[in-house]
Amino acid sequence: MGQLKIAIEQVTPFQQNCAFIWDDETLHGVVIDPGGDVDRLLETAAATGITVDRILLTHGHIDHAGGAARLRDALSAKQAAPVEIWGPDERDRFLLDGLQVTGEGYGITDARAFLPDRWLAEGDRVEIAGHDFEVLHCPGHTPGHIVFVARDLGFGIVGDVLFRGSVGRTDFPYGDSAALLRSIREKLMVLDDRTVFICGHGARSTIGTERQTNPFLVEGA
Repeated sequence: MGQLKIAIEQVTPFQQNCAFIWDDETLHGVVIDPGGDVDRLLETAAATGITVDRILLTHGHIDHAGGAARLRDALSAKQAAPVEIWGPDERDRFLLDGLQVTGEGYGITDARAFLPDRWLAEGDRVEIAGHDFEVLHCPGHTPGHIVFVARDLGFGIVGDVLFRGSVGRTDFPYGDSAALLRSIREKLMVLDDRTVFICGHGARSTIGTERQTNPFLVEGA
């Protein structure tokens, strides 16, 4: 097993962090949250030389999932083998069903509604570049939001649950700020402080940094 390699492409007008994660020896990996700009994502896949085993989604928002169906089809054709979409939790199905309409509202014309090949749920395990990642259900930003954590690596992909210095939005009809903070405290703040995480927007951080400095989490804030 080689080293874990990561490339981030910021996609859509929302500057969402689409992550390519692969093993530098086998060159097999995944794409997480391809929200759009699919042509650029295909160029990144070609430049790295990786074989994409699957596409993973943390949740169903347009900036995270809008390009998934098109990317799946293009990669499947290029690699001459099916590339599956896994995730999010099925409670985000209504968001995936509405991707095309939502995209049109934001001027994103190539978003397509789809259903994943596999829904993911709390306690599932997913292999990413030869490493075992645990699936944690972290609702609040969306009902079916999940995160991927490899405790042995001290590494996670948390989507729009937790950011450097902030937390995910909950000002949607289905948002729940109490559930979001509970997800963060019960699922993420129990991880080792040295755990590095990639979030859906902005710079990466560590659990320890957010525990000490995040205004939404600091005791007494």
